Amino acid sequence: MHLALVTAYPPSLGSLNEYGFHLARVLAAKPEVTRLTILADVLPERTGHSRPPDPEHLRRVWRFNDPGNAVRVQRVLREIKPDAVLYNLQFASFGDRKVAAALGLFAPLLSRQGGLPSITLLHNIFETVDLDKAGFGGSSLSNHVTRLAGRLFTRVLLRSHLVALTLPRYVETLRGGYQARNVFLAPHGAFEEPKTPAPLPEGRVVMTFGKFGTYKRVEVLIEAHRLLLERDPALRLVIAGSDSPNARGYLEGVRAQFADVPNIQFTGYVAEADVPGIFAGCTAVAFPYNSTTGSSGVLHQAGEHGRAAVMPRIGDLADLIEEEGYRAEYFEPENAQSLAGALWRVIERPERARELGMANHLAACGLPLADVADWYLLHFQRLQHLGGKRADL
Repeated sequence: MHLALVTAYPPSLGSLNEYGFHLARVLAAKPEVTRLTILADVLPERTGHSRPPDPEHLRRVWRFNDPGNAVRVQRVLREIKPDAVLYNLQFASFGDRKVAAALGLFAPLLSRQGGLPSITLLHNIFETVDLDKAGFGGSSLSNHVTRLAGRLFTRVLLRSHLVALTLPRYVETLRGGYQARNVFLAPHGAFEEPKTPAPLPEGRVVMTFGKFGTYKRVEVLIEAHRLLLERDPALRLVIAGSDSPNARGYLEGVRAQFADVPNIQFTGYVAEADVPGIFAGCTAVAFPYNSTTGSSGVLHQAGEHGRAAVMPRIGDLADLIEEEGYRAEYFEPENAQSLAGALWRVIERPERARELGMANHLAACGLPLADVADWYLLHFQRLQHLGGKRADL
């Protein structure tokens, strides 16, 4: 099979680029995939970090916020003639401007109309997204229109031959609310085959990782850190990652606002090769989220590396805990006192940090991404057998 994968790809700062990297890696290793072509986003001229060379099988063909992305992707697909195409998407994958983001979502439909077996891996659904906290909010009328558009473009995405969803609740929502029969569950999966976790570092280190500024905001975490410094002046806080595409300049503003708070490290963008070291160097991973927009890659990475999680019990994070066996210490969202208390209950006692970390490690071991990739290949083989005539499950 010659498989095409449409995804953001490192060192892109776009959403799902890390997932795209690992999904491409595990697919390329499958014996059924004789050739993999990645159709990725064009990088901005200045990414703020060194750029490694792209692999030979990667082509950067679409641009964030370009309204013509769906057409650009189809043009390249017609040129390379793959046997099937997999889209790795969330609703804002193609842009943070509403028109560009929406028009990009026509790409899977155009692939199907062109006779190419297509599966869309959809990491979030509109019904569970808080528009204001995700950076797409506006007036009540604007939000109402956006919700209607969300339902419309959900139906557009459902015109893929198949739609894969990362959480059971998403599958139930689309089957119940849209009468969709071409959806299936494809859990997030652990990026790497989990190895024996590294020992906890000397001293107490709290780390948070991601793209910040919308529903992931670090002010409450820094306030909790300030409180914890009264108990342990040597405590360190590592804020690893970059701004959300919807909140450019956010972290620089935070750095200036909290310049008086000691023992905080802002790493900036973290290359894939450096991710294991970021997790190995911390005692616990904090999730300073006020809402969620899909399954958490960071929680799966914490599990891979055997680290404790400190998080609010909200939305998709709660689903992951219940469905996949992860464990965490909980706090009240946007409450610095509650967060400080939860962090202290973990980092004060290394045995507690190791207990939670090992539970998360076992959860990650249960479903590596390489196994999830087999499900996609089985569905593609079924689509090829059916000749694209129907895809109801």
